[in-house]
Amino acid sequence: MTDALHPPGETPPAEGSTAEAHPEQPDGGIWEHPRFWLALIVIGCLLVAAFFAVRFVDL
Repeated sequence: MTDALHPPGETPPAEGSTAEAHPEQPDGGIWEHPRFWLALIVIGCLLVAAFFAVRFVDL
């Protein structure tokens, strides 16, 4: 069976067409910045390590 012909100037419908605008996702704020959380964790680890290092030196 043959496909139906479309008049000139019309685009046939296609699945997954990019003709429609896609809404832009809103910024997730601080949750989308893993370097901030990594820095916070590293600083916390360094503070805990420094606490035990000072206790060790103080013995």
